[in-house]
Formats: sequence, C-alpha cells, structure tokens
Amino acid sequence: MNARILEFKVLGDEKGALVALESKVNIPFDIKRVFYIFGTKEGLKRGCHAHRTLNQVLVCVSGSCRILLDDGVEKNEILLKDPHIGLCVGNMIWSEIYDLSDDCVILVLASDYYDEADYIRSYKEFVDIKFNPTPKDLRKSEPL
Repeated sequence: MNARILEFKVLGDEKGALVALESKVNIPFDIKRVFYIFGTKEGLKRGCHAHRTLNQVLVCVSGSCRILLDDGVEKNEILLKDPHIGLCVGNMIWSEIYDLSDDCVILVLASDYYDEADYIRSYKEFVDIKFNPTPKDLRKSEPL
C-alpha cells in the first residue's frame, strides 16, 4: 500500500517538546501546501476521497482520530494520537478520517497546491481509475 507511518524526532527539554518538519528531510516530498482540520462535528467523516497525484502527510497534533486507508484491494485502519507520529498517504489511496475527538487537530502537509481536478470524490470512480486507467489518469507523481 502506498502509505506508511513516519516517526518524527522529538526535541525539547524541561520547558516542553518540539517537532520540526522539513521537506525531503523527514517529509518525503517538497511541501507546497499546509492546512489543518479542526472542529469536526461528532459522527462526521472527513476526507472520503483519493488523489490522482498528490501525496500528503497527516499529523494529529491534538486529540485523536482514525483513518481508513484503501488501495482498492487492501484496507487498513490507523489510529493517530501522538503529535510526533505522521501518516504518509500517497496518491491513489482512498482515505476516510473518522472518530475525531472533540479536541482533534490534524495538520496536513501536501506535495502540491490545491487542484480540484486531482481529487477523486467517488469510490466507484476511484476503483475504475485504479484498475482501468486511461492515458489521462496516468499522470506522473512524485515518489514517496
């Protein structure tokens, strides 16, 4: 599966902890966009899409959440709850974020700028593209 856990080095002293995230050092791509998710209402899911070429790293900097990863064959569930652990999600992975705690804040680092055309928002379309790609679906993406 085109996803993996990243463990970031925690720096700090008696005053507290710090995690530094750097392009192509502990993040496997150039970071072109950063956003965070918070205030999700109870019982709602986030994500529920795949990306054609975009790669992302998700870090739950506060609280906890569960993430379903699906490559069209295999499904994995990941619990994010530690601010020094990231989840690297490559392109063509369907992901759903759910069971977010009230204090959940998810930091997302993306390999490219926002492009609606990169999103696949229908699971059926995701499976069709994954297993029967057309030439336009075979865009080059940065390897993880």
